[in-house]
Formats: sequence, structure tokens, C-alpha cells
Amino acid sequence: MQDPDAQILAILRDTDRDRYLACLLSPAEKQPSLAALYAFYAEIGRVRDLIHEPLPGEIRLQWWRDILEKDRSTGEGHPLAEALLQCIREHRLPVAVLLNMIDARIFDLYDDPMQDRSALEGYAGETASALIQLSSLILDPESAASSAEAAGHAGVAQTIAGLLMLLPTHTRRGQVYLPAELLRATGLERESLLAGRDEEAIGRAVRAFCGLGRDHLAKARQNIGSISAKNFPAFIPVALAEPVFDRAEAAGDRTLQHSVQPPQWQRQWRMWRASRRRRF
Repeated sequence: MQDPDAQILAILRDTDRDRYLACLLSPAEKQPSLAALYAFYAEIGRVRDLIHEPLPGEIRLQWWRDILEKDRSTGEGHPLAEALLQCIREHRLPVAVLLNMIDARIFDLYDDPMQDRSALEGYAGETASALIQLSSLILDPESAASSAEAAGHAGVAQTIAGLLMLLPTHTRRGQVYLPAELLRATGLERESLLAGRDEEAIGRAVRAFCGLGRDHLAKARQNIGSISAKNFPAFIPVALAEPVFDRAEAAGDRTLQHSVQPPQWQRQWRMWRASRRRRF
């Protein structure tokens, strides 16, 4: 019978290779809890990939809500749910933050527009930024609050980098995560983006989106001194944002057809270097 901790690590390796490595670069005694949290995050983030209709997707997310809202829930024999509940209880993680994270993922199930920058930052705040903060509560709870601002900006930068990598997938589905106000400012309409028309305007929009990501990354770096040494592993994946911005800016409108995700070996090297230098 497979060890439960190894089982969750295997799930994480298959669903989020980058955070799997970040987990392995964390202290050994924290890895089971981080793996459970990261694997849960990956699970709710890929619902649209697994279930193509919104209603079944909402039902799947509601199942997780029900698990978390039951005071005496055991996970109902679901290995990941059991591991997540153990993580929550061991580290006293705020369930409300996890519930907000689930609710934020409902947006992924539909093709509604992202209206403005504030909406995007709110979405990132309840997903990637919240994940960094929860990870910090596992790693070094006494110092977690001091790095909240860094986590907020880092999560937005991560989210924008992730959306740039997924741009080909999202446009094929009819999803647009670029804020509508950004599209208007660059002379682009949602329909033109989805159709791939007006390459010059698409290039401007992609570069403006990169600029927004870089702005948040710079603010996160300005607050790097607030991150304790013990909590830095929560920020290791942020090191992957800048090379995505570099590649997307160079690709411009071609970001819609080709992935701007760096090769696996480069991502591993950047995370390893970030963990050693404590810089992202």
C-alpha cells in the first residue's frame, strides 16, 4: 500500500510540476502539508480542463466546499481531501480563505469578461496570493503576516504569467482574462482577440498585460525584506514569472498561437537558484 504522503506528492507531481519542485525545495517536515495544499489548488484550478460544462464544474467545486464546511469531515475516503483536512487542522489554516479560493474558481467555468484591473487583482488575490499566504502559515506562522503585502503582489504577478502561458488554450475556449479596460486602452476588442485579428493591437495588449505583471513583480521584490527565511519557499515559484514576461513580450501577438512557457529544465534551474539566493 502506497504511503499517503507519497501518494499526495505523486498527485502534485502529475498536476503541478513546478509547485511539486517548490515543495521538494521546502523543509522535509513541511512537505506533506505543502503538497496537500498545492495539490488541492491544482485540483480546483483544472476543473475546466476536466469538465467542460459549467454546471458539473460547479458541482465538483461544491463538493470541496461541503468537505471544508463540515466540522467533523474526514474527507470521505478521498486521499487528497483527507490530507488537506489534516493540513488545515495541523496548521490552523483559515477555512474561509480556502472557500473564497473555491468561489474564485467559478469564474474559470464560464466565459464572462474580466472587466477591469481591480477584478483581475481580486481574482489573483483569492487564488495565487492566498496560496502563498497559506503556505507561509505552514512554513513560519509567526512571520506570515509580515509578508502579506509581498504575497499579494507576487500572486498577481504569478497569475498574469500563468494566464499568458494559457492564452492559446483560453482563446480557443472563448475565454478572455485580459481586463476589458486594458483591451480598450490598446485599441482591441474582445472578439478581435478571440479571432486573432489585428495583430498589432494584440501585440500591444499582450505587452501591456506583461507590463501589469512586471509592475506587481517589482512591488513584490520591493517587499522581499519582509519575507522570513523560513517562509521564502512559499515564494519560490514566483521566480518563474519574469521569464514568461520576457518571452511573451518578444512573441507579441504570436502568444495566442504558441506557448511562452520556458522549458522544464530552465524552470527547475530558476527555482533552485531562487531557493539558494532567496531572490525571485
